[in-house]
Amino acid sequence: MLRTLRDLEVAGRRVLVRVDYNVPLQGERILDDARLRESLPTLEYLLTHQAKIILLSHLGRPAGKVVPELRLDPIARRLAELLGRPVTKLNDCIGPEVSRVLSQMRPGDIVLLENVRFYPQEEANDEGFARELARLADCYVNDAFGAAHRAHASTYGVAKFLPAAAGLLLEREVTMLSRATENPARPFIAIVGGAKLSDKIGVLKDLLGKVEAFLIGGAVAFTVIKARGGRVGSSLVDEKMLDEARQFLQRVPETELILPVDAHVGRGGERALVPADAIPDGWQAWDIGPQTIRLFQEQVRRAKTIVWAGPLGKFEEPPYDAGTRAVAQAIAASEAFAIIGGGDTAAALHQAGLAHAKNIYCSTGGGAALEFIGGRRLLPIEILKKS
Repeated sequence: MLRTLRDLEVAGRRVLVRVDYNVPLQGERILDDARLRESLPTLEYLLTHQAKIILLSHLGRPAGKVVPELRLDPIARRLAELLGRPVTKLNDCIGPEVSRVLSQMRPGDIVLLENVRFYPQEEANDEGFARELARLADCYVNDAFGAAHRAHASTYGVAKFLPAAAGLLLEREVTMLSRATENPARPFIAIVGGAKLSDKIGVLKDLLGKVEAFLIGGAVAFTVIKARGGRVGSSLVDEKMLDEARQFLQRVPETELILPVDAHVGRGGERALVPADAIPDGWQAWDIGPQTIRLFQEQVRRAKTIVWAGPLGKFEEPPYDAGTRAVAQAIAASEAFAIIGGGDTAAALHQAGLAHAKNIYCSTGGGAALEFIGGRRLLPIEILKKS
């Protein structure tokens, strides 16, 4: 069992909270503040219990260097709006000025430290850096499920040096995702799509022998179809992963693999519907076809547990959202419990107006969710378990 926020004494104490505020930005405008809103229950709990809140997050991939465009100032401003109270933003994570400001905090104060990935020690899980972060606070809360598959200094190392617990978001994620790992209702199916097989091969391998069927769409499907000897025209293919795809094909029983049988393809302004393994040269697959939709819907209707990672077509450009939308509607109408692995799949469900269907859970962490469901040990979560 996890140690949770309720296991910590936080009143009057400085609480270092690792959040995931890695949000899309356009200049200084936040395009989607969902990750900020998801953190509010934990922050409101801490405010109610008179804690001094020190927030720590990453943004983007600055590779251990200061990148002005990736500073967290826009996030501090938006968070202050959401909470209706001031959020003090500092320009460092450690150092004398940080220590001075934190030493003057009062209960209910909120301080946001700078992008922790500006420090190369963060992704290296440097013990010295983790100790310095730990010295800032009296206890530690990890609420960054989206980074729970990364054992970095701020997600893992610091938990070795402070009383540590899971925030309310991380606790909820573990509870909900465990429904797919601890005796899931069957049949259990995995729907896998998206652009790159390299992003999904891990979950495909991890779920071998655990699910009754793999339904594969998106560009991932055309990498697999090409590895099988099919013709995919100019469709997006993860060429470096063809050998991995062949290895997967050798391991998965034929009865458990459901690939597209037809596809909507395009060339310039032209459209056509063709067999998915006989796409003419110069044509690119943009969505699964009606026969494939029916096949997928039939599997969804029978399923009791579903994991879905990756849209099934070019969902952001109608009419090529039809396959993803139809499968999402089938899931919402089914009796299955469905976990959506974040990212583009969640965006597609929001676009279809189905993200809040009562039987659908949209995880805040795509990669972390898939690794958790696949049975991998996520060290930032393991360290929070009660001994």
